[in-house]
Amino acid sequence: MPRWLSWWAYLGTGQEHAGPRAPWPVRAGGLPLVVYRNSLSVALLMIFAGSFLGHLLGGVHAYNQEQALESGAAPITAWQFLGTSDFWFQSMQNWQSEFLAVGVLILLSIVLRQHASPESKPVTAPHAQTSA
Repeated sequence: MPRWLSWWAYLGTGQEHAGPRAPWPVRAGGLPLVVYRNSLSVALLMIFAGSFLGHLLGGVHAYNQEQALESGAAPITAWQFLGTSDFWFQSMQNWQSEFLAVGVLILLSIVLRQHASPESKPVTAPHAQTSA
């Protein structure tokens, strides 16, 4: 395999030993297996992106209302709001809620799997074997 394609092997296109009780993505292989092997990372990334986008859109709305009341300033776009200190100050305060992130990680890792992670159950293990 060429060196530049090594990332593809890491994502999970390698052969897995799938027993008859293995979860269906393991038995199916291909793209379902790639997604399943990295499902914990995908889910956490989607939660992060959704919360970041929600904060951006809600924050720009609140910022525009506040600025209009205080100084009568014209509204700004979400893209412009990304460059304000208000946005980044609020973001850093929100990211301090690490306990939520840790709790989500624990709960999602009960059901989802991450290839090559010591904290995740094996990709090929049946759900019953891992108490899920």
